[in-house]
Amino acid sequence: MSNKQVARPIDRLKYALSVDSVQEQFRNALKDNAGPFIASIIDLYSSDTYLQECDPNQVIMECLKAATLKLPINKQLGFGYIVPYKVKGKATPQFQIGYKGYIQLAMRTGQYKFLNAGIVEEGVKVNRDRLTGAITFEGEPTSDKPQGYFAYMELLNGFSKTIYMSREEVIAHAKRYSKSFSSDSSAWKSNFDEMAIKTVLRLLLSKFGILSTDMISAFTSDTEPDIEEEIAQEANGEVIDVEFRAADDPEVPAEEEQQEAAAGPGF
Repeated sequence: MSNKQVARPIDRLKYALSVDSVQEQFRNALKDNAGPFIASIIDLYSSDTYLQECDPNQVIMECLKAATLKLPINKQLGFGYIVPYKVKGKATPQFQIGYKGYIQLAMRTGQYKFLNAGIVEEGVKVNRDRLTGAITFEGEPTSDKPQGYFAYMELLNGFSKTIYMSREEVIAHAKRYSKSFSSDSSAWKSNFDEMAIKTVLRLLLSKFGILSTDMISAFTSDTEPDIEEEIAQEANGEVIDVEFRAADDPEVPAEEEQQEAAAGPGF
């Protein structure tokens, strides 16, 4: 029986996963953990009717990207997601890395002393040193409302770097690079803070971090910058209608670029 002859989407997925060559690819990537990972693919697919609109073979190939990076695809964990998009009217799956996934890949290098990202609340004063590129924060929050977002890294060799973007800068960045930003089902609307944190963290790591093989693969897999976790399943259950484009190099705001020029390559 061929894959096309299997009626239900979940049965087609299971059939495709049972093929020896597919099993071998997951074993090569995950060794003894291949079985549990394949089971997680079945669980994810069976619980998501929008993902079931995608070709099971395409879903498996996107899951294999996560497996190669050894990142789980359980949505609750936040390391990686398989996101259904509409591309030219056709449901198409896409592997997207969560900000926790980027942290995980960075820490695997063993070169980071500190790596952190988060929210800067209103009331906190942001100081920027134009000469050194250093960014510091002073004072206590006056509310829990975000005024901006930061990402900070310090390597074992002593090099450190902070990136800060105001909420307005993040919005401008997202409008430029995310074709689904204005969609009602966009995760920018349902999970703005998480999306913003990933934006500053990804910028930090791509420009100043250790570019390990896994990290380079992660940037390549995240094909459309800052669409990122536009998770249709979690955002009102709609499949997002976009057309993919080549990954651009995300730009930091002009003021941040001035700081980078002053700081130099660092290492």
